[in-house]
Amino acid sequence: MNIINRAIEPVAKQLAGQYPVLTITGPRQSGKTTLCKKIFAHKPYANLESPDIRQFAIDDPRGFLAQFPNGAVLDEIQRAPDLISYIQPMVDENQSEGQFILTGSQQFEVSNSINQSLAGRTALIKLLPFSMEEIQSGFSLPSIDCLLYKGFYPRIWDKDLNPSQALGDYFETYIERDLRQLTSVNDLNLFQRFIKLCAGRIGQLLNMNSLANDAGVSHTTARNWLSILEASYIIFFLQPYHANISKRLVKSPKLYFYDVGLAAYLLNIQNETHIERDPLRGHLFENMVIAETLKYRFNHGKRNNLHFYRDSKGNEVDLLLLNGSKIFPVEIKAGMTITQDYFKGLNHFTTFFKDQVSQGAGLVYGGEDPQQRTGISIVPFYHLIELLNH
Repeated sequence: MNIINRAIEPVAKQLAGQYPVLTITGPRQSGKTTLCKKIFAHKPYANLESPDIRQFAIDDPRGFLAQFPNGAVLDEIQRAPDLISYIQPMVDENQSEGQFILTGSQQFEVSNSINQSLAGRTALIKLLPFSMEEIQSGFSLPSIDCLLYKGFYPRIWDKDLNPSQALGDYFETYIERDLRQLTSVNDLNLFQRFIKLCAGRIGQLLNMNSLANDAGVSHTTARNWLSILEASYIIFFLQPYHANISKRLVKSPKLYFYDVGLAAYLLNIQNETHIERDPLRGHLFENMVIAETLKYRFNHGKRNNLHFYRDSKGNEVDLLLLNGSKIFPVEIKAGMTITQDYFKGLNHFTTFFKDQVSQGAGLVYGGEDPQQRTGISIVPFYHLIELLNH
């Protein structure tokens, strides 16, 4: 097993030195527990997934927390959310940094309790599965098709697991169990079908009516289920960029998965040779690049500043990185050969928004050679980090 230093470690240590509580959220199996045990090894540890520990915490929160006068790592805090109300007076009285480290695999549930009780007392960071940079530090690089099939969950890499088997288990256990806790999903088969339909729509504009109709559920149910998948770090939405211009811009977000391997599994891709023939390969590649960019932001303690652009005439740029009033547009193409067509959206956008696009543009593609063209940095996927450091 390779010990991978997670890119977020310096940020986690820094924030634990500045706030009484550090809250780390992220998908199941993204490595939150491993991270905490590594960098907060001196702290007592309690896992609220364990039924007896959880019961103690729920039945007698004061007695439970009395075990940890100087704080602790409390894993999966959403399983006993009322604890947070009891942590608040403890940290206020103790007045020292880094007392409690909380982890959670549901972003809305955790955030709601935290916003009410720990506002101003906790720093919030998000740990997603391995980034490309982290994989490069500990493993030999596979092909792009292998990455799309395998995904980025740490256990699959650490234990060299069969991705189809591991992601199937992940889907059955975590998604079904967690989501049933969050909502009354009466028909599990229908819900599974719904998630698979979402995977078939990655990189596409969200059309709620079409999704609901195809799944055979009401518009309201479809919206609720999407909220649950988002809360559980299964999917995320890339929001369209709205400028103060009269031009008609698309208002719907695009749907992506936090882990491209899980999306590939849900599309019934059972080995990497299926990837190259899959009609959604381009969308899977786009999903991977956007998820990597999100990891880069979160691993550096930054917020999500990602958008896409599309107008009513079909002009489009896959990814916009916003920095104040400045925009860095990035086009994403899975092909290995650069063609003139790749630059159409970027050229339109940089012409139209020339004042905001002062630092050029980027193109990430499936080939191997970086190029520098006038105003556009072209990088292979494996060099994405160089573009993001731009």
